[in-house]
Amino acid sequence: MPDFDFKRFHIRSMNAASGEERAVINQELKDIYASLSEEDKTVFNEQLQKFLIGETARVKSDYESIHGLNSPN
Repeated sequence: MPDFDFKRFHIRSMNAASGEERAVINQELKDIYASLSEEDKTVFNEQLQKFLIGETARVKSDYESIHGLNSPN
């Protein structure tokens, strides 16, 4: 079972200097996906969902931590 490094793509995208550079990174992911077997596409999608859920939870936690600084306990 392949292991996809979505964090590497995410960091590259966050640090992209332009929308064009971000589009190239997104195209790389699309090309990888297109080259996969149906079984590996399922694994790709599952790992991507897990990564996105983890990132969303992390951002939410960070936001709540920062937002809480301006609120009384």
